This record gives sequence, structure tokens and C-alpha cells, in this order.
Amino acid sequence: MKKLILAATITFSSASFAHSQIDGSHFQFSSDECAVNFKNDVRITPDELFITNSENNRKLRITDTGLVFLDSTPISLSPQQQQAVVNYADELRVKLPQVANIALDGIKIAGVALEEVAAAFELKEFSSLNTLLGEIETEVNETFYQQGAFVMGEQTFNEFGHNFEQQFETRIESAVEGAMMESIGSILMAVGSKMVSSGGDMAAFEERMKNMGQQIEDKVKIQAKNIEQQANALCGQFEVIAQTENQLQQQIPQFADYQLFTYKN
Repeated sequence: MKKLILAATITFSSASFAHSQIDGSHFQFSSDECAVNFKNDVRITPDELFITNSENNRKLRITDTGLVFLDSTPISLSPQQQQAVVNYADELRVKLPQVANIALDGIKIAGVALEEVAAAFELKEFSSLNTLLGEIETEVNETFYQQGAFVMGEQTFNEFGHNFEQQFETRIESAVEGAMMESIGSILMAVGSKMVSSGGDMAAFEERMKNMGQQIEDKVKIQAKNIEQQANALCGQFEVIAQTENQLQQQIPQFADYQLFTYKN
């Protein structure tokens, strides 16, 4: 039983981040299929966008009208260059928050898995697991949304990826143990009821449990596959942004040290 609940609950971690890996100091959205690495840091507010060079901490600031400043020094742009900068900033505003959305969708999948298991055994004492999922959702939000801005960068991803990968399974296991203790009476009654409905046939009972587990797994996998497809599509969009950044560097040399996506060697 514990194995079934745990497997159903943590399925989303591999689905949401199957295309994620920490390699050196750069976050890789996909270790195998995505052709870009993420570097430097970006902070997006309603009016401005800041890109911070992770090596020297200098900032490139882009306003919502396409004005560009290197630290506090304005960069002179032609109308065409200014429009290219506006288009680039708008693309970042739309695409980058989708990373957080994918993570949050993964948490929802875990909630679906919990609901399926709880419904199957008529359990109502899963407060520890529900609380944990709420805490993880808060952590994701606080990782990417800080002081009214969306933030994303090398340090952010390294910390988030490490914490998520290293701590999530341990925390889930602990929460499952708590849920099992809270629900032991209901679980025994539900198992007994299902054995009675199987006529005391242990083989039939095991087969019924196996089928139930497979149904839950199949339902979760469908939603996990959708998240995987979203991640793959977003990776392709990041490749387009990397191309845009290369073009901007040719037009505006000051952008050379402030790209967010670089192609893998």
C-alpha cells in the first residue's frame, strides 16, 4: 500500500523534470534533447527587465519601451534596434514563466494521484500529504516569483533543482508514513471490504489491487505525458530565443555578455 501511494505521488517529479539536469554551473532544460543551456540571471517586472551577468554582476536593463541601459549608462539605439529589443523582451515575458507553470502543473498531477488513491480506499486522513504538496507549490512560487517580479537564473535553478531532487522524495516518504499512521484504521477496513468482495480469494484480491494501481498509473501518465510535451515545446522556443539573442548581439554589441541561452557544444 505504501509503495502504491508513494509511486503514484512521486510520478510527477520524473515527468515534470525528466528533461532537466544540472550540469556544472548551467541549468540544462533537457540533458538529451534540448540544444541550449541557461546562463546569467533575469528579473522581469511589469515595467522593466533586468539581465545580470553572473560573472561580473553588471546589469543590462530594458524598459517596456525598448530603452536599454548598461548599469546606469544608456545605450544608443536606432528605431529598428529598439523595436528588436522590445520584441525580445516581450518574448521573454511570455516564455520564461512557462517553466514555473510546468512545475506547478506537475504538483497538480501529484494531487490527482493522491485523490485517486484516497478515493479508492475511501481515505480522508491524507492531510500530511496534502499539506506537503501545498508547501512544495509555495516553494515553487517563491522560487520564481519574488517581490513582485519573475526571476530565473543559474543560481535560482541550481538551488531549486538541487533542493527538489535531493529533498522531495525524502519528504514524500515521510509524509506517506504519516498518512499511513493517520489512515491505518480506514485502510484496514477498506482492504477487508475489498477482500470480502473478492470472496476471500487472495489471488482475485491481488489482481484487483494490481488493476487499480494500473488504472491510477495510467491516468497519471497521461497527464505527465502532456507536461513532457510542454517541456519539449518550451525547449524548442528557447532555441528560437537563443537565435534571437545571437542576432541582437550582432546588432547591439553590448548584448554579447548578457545572453540567457547558449547552444551546447
